[in-house]
Amino acid sequence: MEETTGEPTGEPTDARGRVAELQDIRARAVAGPSEKATEAQHAKGKLTARERIELLLDPGSFQEVEQLRRHRATGFGLEAKKPYTDGVITGWGTVEGRTVFVYAHDFRIFGGALGEAHATKIHKIMDMAIAAGAPLVSLNDGAGARIQEGVSALAGYGGIFQRNTKASGVIPQISVMLGPCAGGAAYSPALTDFVFMVRETSQMFITGPDVVKAVTGEEISQNGLGGADVHAETSGVCHFAYDDEETCIAEVRYLLSLLPQNNRENPPRVESGDPVDRRGDVLLDLVPADGNRPYDMAKVIEEIVDDGEYLEVHERWARNIICALARLDGQVVGIIANQPQVLAGVLDIEASEKAARFVQMCDAFNVPIVTFLDVPGFLPGVDQEHGGIIRHGAKLLYAYCNATVPRISLILRKAYGGAYIVMDSQSIGADLTYAWPTNEIAVMGAEGAANVIFRRQIAGAEDPEAMRARMVKEYKSELMHPYYAAERGLVDDVIDPAETREVLVKSLAMLQSKHADLPSRKHGNPPQ
Repeated sequence: MEETTGEPTGEPTDARGRVAELQDIRARAVAGPSEKATEAQHAKGKLTARERIELLLDPGSFQEVEQLRRHRATGFGLEAKKPYTDGVITGWGTVEGRTVFVYAHDFRIFGGALGEAHATKIHKIMDMAIAAGAPLVSLNDGAGARIQEGVSALAGYGGIFQRNTKASGVIPQISVMLGPCAGGAAYSPALTDFVFMVRETSQMFITGPDVVKAVTGEEISQNGLGGADVHAETSGVCHFAYDDEETCIAEVRYLLSLLPQNNRENPPRVESGDPVDRRGDVLLDLVPADGNRPYDMAKVIEEIVDDGEYLEVHERWARNIICALARLDGQVVGIIANQPQVLAGVLDIEASEKAARFVQMCDAFNVPIVTFLDVPGFLPGVDQEHGGIIRHGAKLLYAYCNATVPRISLILRKAYGGAYIVMDSQSIGADLTYAWPTNEIAVMGAEGAANVIFRRQIAGAEDPEAMRARMVKEYKSELMHPYYAAERGLVDDVIDPAETREVLVKSLAMLQSKHADLPSRKHGNPPQ
C-alpha cells in the first residue's frame, strides 16, 4: 500500500455510497500510512500503535475517538501530507471489564511527533478520562515536538502537562515507553504515577547523546544515556522494565487490576483461596534473631501475602527498601519494607524518595499501607549529608504523616533512632503497631549506646572490653528487651510471627471504615 493523504475519491450520490466511502476511509486510517512503514516498525522489534492497544485492552472493547482528525498546518510540505489520526490513536476500552482510556503514538506517521492536532486529540482524551473517573494509559513512541509546526507543537505539550497535574491523585496515570522520548516530552511520563519501559527500544532523556557530546565532550549511546536499565537502576525514573512489549503491556494490565478507577473508589477486591488463618511457621526460621545477620525481606512478604504474589515497584532502584502492591484476603495493600540484604536495610536519600512517593500513591488511591520494619537507622556519610538526607528523609516522614488510609506497622527486628520514627511509628499516626518477640526498638544499637552512656566506667575499668560487654548486656536488658515498647503503649501487641498474616487481615478488616479528615488548606508544602 502506497502512502496516501487519505483524500476521499469519487462523489457518492446516495447513502449507501456514502457509507461505502466512510468504510474505505476508515480502512485506510486503520491500515496506516504504508506497508513499508509497518515493516520498518516491526524490523525494529516494535509493534504498531494499534497492535499495542489490542494487547492492552479486552478484545473488541476499543472505541476510537477522532480517527479522522487531520492537521491543518502548512509549509515545509505538510499541506501535501495530511494522514488521518495525525500520528496518535485515542479512545477507550476495558481491562478486565473496567473502563480505561488510552492514547498511543503512531511512529509510522511523522515519527509520532506531536503537532497541534495531535496534541488536541490527547488533550480531549485526557479530559474525558478525568471526567469519567477512569485510568489513563499512554503508549509513548514519539519523536518529540513536530518541528515544522513550531511553537504550536510546544504549546501542545503544555496542555498535556497541565492535565497530567490536574489528574494527579484523581485517576491512575500510567506511561508506557515503547520508543524514544526526548526533550520536554519526557516530562509528561515523569508527572504520571507509573512509568514502564522496554529494554533496547525505549529511551528517555532531556538532551540526547549528540547534545551531551557537544556540550560536555562525553560520548554515550542512547541506551547508555536514557535506556530502560539506566532509568530502572540508576535514576529511578522508570518503575518497571521488561525485555519485550508483550510482557510489558501484560504487566500494565496486572497493575491496573490492583488499582481503583479513581480516588473516590477502593481497589477491586477479589475472592482469595488463601486461608486467613494460614500459619507462617517458616517465618520463625526465616528471620535470624541476631540483628547483624541479613535475610531476604522479599521471602517474608511472600510468606504473608495471598498466594505469595506481589508486584514490586522500583524493584531495581534503591533496593534497600521494598515497595510492593499485594493482596491480603483479597484486599489490595501497599507494602513498604526495609531490605536487610542491601545496605543492612538502612534508609538513605534514594530509599526515602522511593518510599515517600509510594506512600503518597497509596494514600491517593485508597490503598491501605502495611510497613515492615527492620531498620538500623539512616545511612551515615558526607555524601548523604551533603546530598540532603535531612530534606529527603523528611519527604518520607511527611508522606506518612499526611496519609489518611489505614496504616499498620510491624517491627520484625531492629528499629533504631529517627529511622524508627519515620517508618510509620505509632507516634506519627500509625493506626496499629505490632512487633515480633525479636524486636529491638531503641535510640541506637546497644553497643553504641553503651559507649556513650558508660564511657567513663569503660575507660576507667581494669578490663575495658569486659566492662563494655557487661554494660551492653545491661543496656539491652533495661531498655531493649522485646516488651519495653509494649509496656509503654508504643506497640499495640507483641505477636507470634507465625500468626502475622491472620493479625494483619483482621486488623485491616477493622480499619476498613476508617475516616480521617485533614485540616482545611489549599495544599501542604512538602519538603523538597
